[in-house]
Formats: sequence, structure tokens, C-alpha cells
Amino acid sequence: MAREGEGGRGRDRDREERDSEFVDRLVHINRVAKVVKGGRRFGFAALVVVGDQKGRVGYGHGKAREVPEAIRKATEAAKRALIRVPLREGRTLHHDVQGRHGAGRVILRAAPAGTGIIAGGPMRAVFETLGMHDVVAKSQGSSNPYNMIRATFNALGREDSPRSVAARRSLKVSVLQSRRQGVDADAVDA
Repeated sequence: MAREGEGGRGRDRDREERDSEFVDRLVHINRVAKVVKGGRRFGFAALVVVGDQKGRVGYGHGKAREVPEAIRKATEAAKRALIRVPLREGRTLHHDVQGRHGAGRVILRAAPAGTGIIAGGPMRAVFETLGMHDVVAKSQGSSNPYNMIRATFNALGREDSPRSVAARRSLKVSVLQSRRQGVDADAVDA
């Protein structure tokens, strides 16, 4: 019997270590009221972004009667929905990209070292949990945090690394980048 108990505790410890590698940011809490005979019943909805600051990030939405429970549900949903985003030198995007969701549009641009994160509230939370250090982002249209987060994830999903592009085209990365440098040289000459 003692061994079964030890195995359970070990699993919990492993789960805690796995969870501790993630950083989570609460982006938005929405309070709704339902009017009933005895008064009002409040409910809460939480939007949370979770990331490992090494290129993985996810977002989640949770609803409950109490705020902590809503945040817990949202955090679990975010951990289940992690995506990997390729980063150049571990600090910025490989190329500029646009994303949209509903009426929300975002433009993400790669930035030189030392620029920092220039982005509005919900997008800033995504970039900080992702581990991105230099990016310039602009949100257009809807300022609803849900739409902004979803548009940002739509844009990050379109991000490609030179390695993935080379694999798709059956080329070597060096050949692909040498072609790019040739195009840059032509642009400078013109």
C-alpha cells in the first residue's frame, strides 16, 4: 500500500514541476449578473495566457461563480491549447505577419535587438509569456481582448521559420537564405 501512495505523490510532484515551467498572465475578467428572485447571481469569465517563455504559448477561457475558479479553468484550458512559435535568435519574429479574428486585426513586425515589446495590453501578455523580447505590434479594429488575443494567435500561427520553408520546398536552409541575400543586394543596387 505504501508504494501506491508514493507513486501518486511522485506524479503530483512531476505535474507541479511541469506546471511551474509555465508563466501565466490574467488578461481579462468579465463579470455578468443574472437577476433572480432573491437578488443577483454573479458569474465570472476569465481570459488567461500561458507560456513557457521559450516559444510555446496558449490562451484559455474559463467561467465560474468565483474568480479563482474561473482563472483555474482558463489556465487549464490554455495549457491544453499550447502552440509553438518559431523565433529568430529566440527574441523576435522571422518576418512581419498579419492576423485577424472577427473585427479585430493585428500587425506584428520583427524588430532589431533592444527595441523591446511595443504592443497593447492583451498582445503584450502573449509576447511576454511567449518569451519574445523585440516586437512591434499594432491592433486595428476591435479592442475587445478576446478578439485581440485570437487575432494575435492567428498571426503567430502564420509565422514560418526558414527551416520549415526550406523543408516545404525541398531545399537547404543555406540555399534559401543565400537567395534572400541576393534579393536584398538587388534591392540595395536599385
